Amino acid sequence: MASVGSSQHFFEGTEKLLEVWFDSSDGRNVDLRTILKSDWDKLLQLVRCEIISVSSNADMDAYVLSESSMFVTKNRFILKTCGTTTLLWCVDALLSLVKKTVGFDKVVDIFYSRKNFSRPELQVGVHQNFENEVQELDKIFPNGSAYTLGRINRDCWYLYTLEDEGVTKPDQTFELLMWDMCPEKMHIFTKEECADGKEATQKSGIVDIIPGMQIDDFLFEPCGYSMNGLLPDGHYITIHVTPEPHCSYVSFESNVPQETYHDLIEKVLNVFRPGQFLMTIFANKASIARDTHKTLEQADTIPGYSRNDHQLCCFKNYTLTYTQYSKARSPRSPTTPTATTPLFQQATEPQSFAPPII
Repeated sequence: MASVGSSQHFFEGTEKLLEVWFDSSDGRNVDLRTILKSDWDKLLQLVRCEIISVSSNADMDAYVLSESSMFVTKNRFILKTCGTTTLLWCVDALLSLVKKTVGFDKVVDIFYSRKNFSRPELQVGVHQNFENEVQELDKIFPNGSAYTLGRINRDCWYLYTLEDEGVTKPDQTFELLMWDMCPEKMHIFTKEECADGKEATQKSGIVDIIPGMQIDDFLFEPCGYSMNGLLPDGHYITIHVTPEPHCSYVSFESNVPQETYHDLIEKVLNVFRPGQFLMTIFANKASIARDTHKTLEQADTIPGYSRNDHQLCCFKNYTLTYTQYSKARSPRSPTTPTATTPLFQQATEPQSFAPPII
């Protein structure tokens, strides 16, 4: 994740994110966490990254990687990789490894997603183009569907998922993808300012976003940062920082269930101060976050930011909300939230939104 010579080297902070839920046709009680680290090492060679450290609790194993993170629970696998990694090259091998080693022979659901790349021409193989990624996944999953949310000639977000009913237990995923970052905030994630990941976690305020996390963090040489935070019941957060001024980027992801994510959004924005960000919230019908999209429709105003896009996508069992903001240019708008100013203010009159995708 580290890069050398910010004026000469470009690093793609935008990640590819794969989440796969497994089951067995015979109902056997098996666990993905019984797969050996050596097997994960071999799988990640296909992706062109490696394991740096591992943390665990009763429900989840979390891996900090040379390019982002991996999470494994009893029946769910999450792999998030940045740079020029080749994530989709491991999908066939993953399904084979899981079936052979554990006995899971059914894919209940799959989510592959990413923001559009800043430099897609630097990606390897199918990852240069979302249409090619879709074709690659369609070879494996004949019942897959692909979507684009946002502006295809600006910033947008891609998704590939299955048409099936999918996961029925409570499930939700919240992402904030941020770019054009505050230089002062980004300098924290360099070896010039912090000695290690622990110091960067404390100094940046990441440690206070969700108190009580079991944190595994790493500060790269000469810059760059990754952390995994584990919570009970299979909940996690993961943060990745590319701090170089010409390609600054930060991702925040969590599956912590919330009826509203307003407080969490405020905390994350206060830590990082992005110039632009997009937000996605997935929630299925069993999740307490299933109606979050209703409150977000009223979040037309964030002090310092103006909303560019707001879209709702409804699947068989999930609701997906996509929203994108940029720093407000009006001189009357405050540049940053203050301690006395609520981050979200309810719109006082009907607002015009992008048409929903159904």
